Amino acid sequence: MNVVPVGLGGACGQRGSWVTTMHRKSFEDMNCPVARSLERVGEWWSILILRDAFAGLTRFDDFQKHLGIAPNILTRRLATLVDAGMMERRSYSERPPRDEYVLSARGRDFHDVLLALLAFGNRHFAPEGESVLVVDAITGAPADPVVVDRRSGRRLAGPDYKLTAGPAAVAKQLAAEKQATDATAQLKRKEVSQ
Repeated sequence: MNVVPVGLGGACGQRGSWVTTMHRKSFEDMNCPVARSLERVGEWWSILILRDAFAGLTRFDDFQKHLGIAPNILTRRLATLVDAGMMERRSYSERPPRDEYVLSARGRDFHDVLLALLAFGNRHFAPEGESVLVVDAITGAPADPVVVDRRSGRRLAGPDYKLTAGPAAVAKQLAAEKQATDATAQLKRKEVSQ
């Protein structure tokens, strides 16, 4: 962690104030899909840009106006989203040169994550009530977004579902899980035999 002086107009508008900066850790090498996803979209501006792209915004000026984001930050966030394959940059004007930013197939896959965040936010951080709802496009009836298994249609919640090491997991993770499973099975056998 570094403490650096901020020049004129510093943090919170205080002249000559000091700001603490954190060095960002990369999650790229972690063997975890959550960490690797956060590497691409974990910064809040990125998620809000994706939200606005789902709402139909495509142009730099529109993102900037709607979000109230500084142009330099928006430029970096859009570049990161393009580099991560979440958005595609397409030219729509040669004179002056202008680009638009549209969701890629990978970016469109993020839709369910946004719906889950919306439901979570409405449930836990909306004391004044829900400000955005997901509704049936035909009937207008409110929907309650949940995560379900694509194959069975069942909600992915415990104790029916659990996380387990996948085929790409490191050997140490697999061995630890097997040990825990064996210990659980052994306890169950003891309970049954008593």
